[in-house]
Parts: sequence; C-alpha cells; structure tokens
Amino acid sequence: MKTCEFGNADSNIILIQPVDDHDLEGIENEFAMITNSCDLSFRLIAGSINNWNNDLSPWEAPAVFGKENFGGDASRTLGELLKLCDDKGKKYYIGGYSLAGLFALWAAYQTDIFDGVAAASPSMWFPGFEDYMKKNEIKTDTVYLSIGDREEKARNPVMATVGDRIREAHSLLKERNVNCILEWNEGNHFKDADIRTAKGFAWVLNSNG
Repeated sequence: MKTCEFGNADSNIILIQPVDDHDLEGIENEFAMITNSCDLSFRLIAGSINNWNNDLSPWEAPAVFGKENFGGDASRTLGELLKLCDDKGKKYYIGGYSLAGLFALWAAYQTDIFDGVAAASPSMWFPGFEDYMKKNEIKTDTVYLSIGDREEKARNPVMATVGDRIREAHSLLKERNVNCILEWNEGNHFKDADIRTAKGFAWVLNSNG
C-alpha cells in the first residue's frame, strides 16, 4: 500500500486514513485544518486504496449505484493498515470519508488498537451494517459521526436511508457508553470532504486530549 505522510514523524499520535485520488487532492488542506483545530502534535498517514468498493467493504454486497459490486475485502486492507500501527507506545486513530468512514467504524469492531474513530459522512446505508453494530461490541470508546443535511434526500432509495441509519448508529453507540457525537453539515455527500474529515479527526483528538 502506498502512503503519504504529514506532520511530526516522531509524534506519539498517529492518524490513519484510507484515501483515493480525490481525497489526496484535499489532504494538505485537511492536515492544516486539523493542525489549526487542536494543540497536539500528530502524524497523519494516508493509505491509497486501489479498488474503493472492493477494498473497503466489510463483506460482499450487490451494487447500489453503477454496476460494481462490493467485494468484501476490508479485512485484507485492515491488515495492511495495521502494519502501520506496530509501536504499542503510540496512540492510533482511524478515520475516513464516505465508504472509508464506514470502514473506519468497522475496523474499530475488529481491533482495540484505535483510540478513536472519525467517520465523516460514512456509508451507513451499506447493507447489513446496522445489524452488525447491534450484534457486536465496538472496541474503542470515542467515535465521531457526521453527515450532510442533504444526503438523506438522495434519489437512490438505498442511499436515502443514510440519515435514519446514522441516527440509529449514534443512539446505539451512546447506549453502549461510547463517547459519540453526530454532527450535521450543510450540503450533499460530495461537499467539503476534506473539511468534514478534518473536523472529525480534530474532535476525537480533542476529546482524548
């Protein structure tokens, strides 16, 4: 996996983010916004994802838009990212946007290595994920969720469920005593991905000090 790194290479705080080419276009702005929003020194490692629908989906699912199915190869991707988390003396956070946000949330059910999750506009409509959350226990105690206020107005009937799904996820995590916030942003799913992701990472960093 190719990675891009920003910030203090010697920091004890590491942010892990799966990204695509579009995310990389705004990654420097995202890093600057996180830096300006907290007083902590940190290192941001962005890992490039080759096949978004395959590599970030936790299990196989039929296509929701277009013709590309979800391949369910998230376990392999998480294995690659965990190689970046080999120093037990450091604190690790994971986050991402869209399907990468869902992946970040799912990852915190697989391992306790992450001290917090920043799931910005995550694809909570992903088939079966709500039931998965109900049947399993998350292994972190700090989760940031966000969504655009127009996302649940999508024409696609599956994607239009995202508002209800993320409200339910927030309630479930709160019931299980997770420090969790749900923030609503202006706009649809494609607006300000870098800003929304930066807000998520800054919140989990500030929440954990």
